[in-house]
Amino acid sequence: MRTTESLSNYSNLDQMTATQLLEAINSEDHSVPEAVAKSIPQIEALVNGIVERMRRGGRVFYIGAGTSGRLGVVDASEIPPTYGVRDKFIGLIAGGDTAIRSAVEGAEDDTQQAWKDILPYNPTPDDTVVGLAASGSTPYVIGGLETARRNGLLTGCVTCNEGAPIAESCEMPVVAVVGPEFVTGSTRMKAGTAEKLILNMISTSVMVLLGHVKGSRMVDMELTNSKLVDRGTRMIMEATGIVDYDSAKALLLKYGHVRQAVEAYFRK
Repeated sequence: MRTTESLSNYSNLDQMTATQLLEAINSEDHSVPEAVAKSIPQIEALVNGIVERMRRGGRVFYIGAGTSGRLGVVDASEIPPTYGVRDKFIGLIAGGDTAIRSAVEGAEDDTQQAWKDILPYNPTPDDTVVGLAASGSTPYVIGGLETARRNGLLTGCVTCNEGAPIAESCEMPVVAVVGPEFVTGSTRMKAGTAEKLILNMISTSVMVLLGHVKGSRMVDMELTNSKLVDRGTRMIMEATGIVDYDSAKALLLKYGHVRQAVEAYFRK
């Protein structure tokens, strides 16, 4: 039996109080970062492979179904506003965008569909496909990885079961075994949390290594709301020594990004 399908460590959930449920869930969640920490060497190898290819113009495709697919879509969608980089991380979910909100029956069972979903993007060997499957056996993901690998793309995966078929389908597997779920088989819980943490680590590390962070600042972030304009203004004040808030804000709005504004200031 797969670890993600094994019985919960708790057998009496329906008899617990709210406090007992919350404390038990929190206790289980503490094991997740420890499991992820053990997979850091695997994550490092995948990150380095992605960075090497992105420097040549490559992209990352996340492919997944259900919770795993949604997590990939979320991570990819955060890259443009956070780092000002568009069309470099692409999240694809079995069943298409409809499946982000509602289950699409049978979508994850098609071994050919993931590659069909990638094809409109004109994939090249500089691209990377990362398959996301807590169970490690999703046909949509395995089929996509196998086809991508045959076509020369770098392939990796994130799963939560040791010896999962998905790990055999790719070159760079990341395996974080988090143990039984609090609700038996509900992989949106610990397994989903592990996947989210790993995706954060992958995309953040890649963006930092590609130069989209200076110090700890998101110098290429998009100015999509007033909070980010304020953050960017204060970043410019800090980087340039400008003490007048309005002057720093005007500089930011003129150039559109913190990086360009700061560089323009020092070119004067």
